[in-house]
Amino acid sequence: MQGSDCVDEERFKVRKLEISDKKKGFVELLQQLTVCDAVSDKDFEERFQELAACGDEHVICVIEDDQTGKIVATGSVFIEKKFVRNCGKVGHIEDVVVDSSVRGMQLGKKIVGFLTDHACSMGCYKVILDCSDENRPFYEKCGYKQKSVQMAKYFV
Repeated sequence: MQGSDCVDEERFKVRKLEISDKKKGFVELLQQLTVCDAVSDKDFEERFQELAACGDEHVICVIEDDQTGKIVATGSVFIEKKFVRNCGKVGHIEDVVVDSSVRGMQLGKKIVGFLTDHACSMGCYKVILDCSDENRPFYEKCGYKQKSVQMAKYFV
C-alpha cells in the first residue's frame, strides 16, 4: 500500500449519516444524482428521525472529506423482509452518488462495499440495485451482475 493510500483512508472514512451532515452538503450531493429540491432543516430533521427509528433496517452512509468537511459520497440500503426463502431478507441499495470533484478515487466502491457488507451482516440472501446502462461497468467492478430487467411507474 502506498503512503498516499493510507492518507486517503484517513481522509475518506465511511460512516452512517448524522443530523449535522445537512450543513456539510448532503442534500447538494444528492442533487448531483437526481431531482432533489431544497430540504428545510425541519423536514430534514423529521426524515432523519423517521429513518433513525428504522435502526439497521434502513442505513444511509456517507463519506466526509476530512480536509474540507464536506460530504462527498453517499448511498443507502434498506432491508426487505420476505416470506420466500424461509422468511428471508433482501437488501436494496439506492441513491449512490460521489461528488464530481472526487470521482475516480474509489469512493463509490467504498460506499457500495459498506452497504453490501451491512446487508450481509443483516442476514440478507441477496442485495439488489437498479442502475443505468452507463453505470453497469462500475457495479460489475463491485461484484454485481445483471440479473433481470427493471420496470418502473412514476406517479407525477
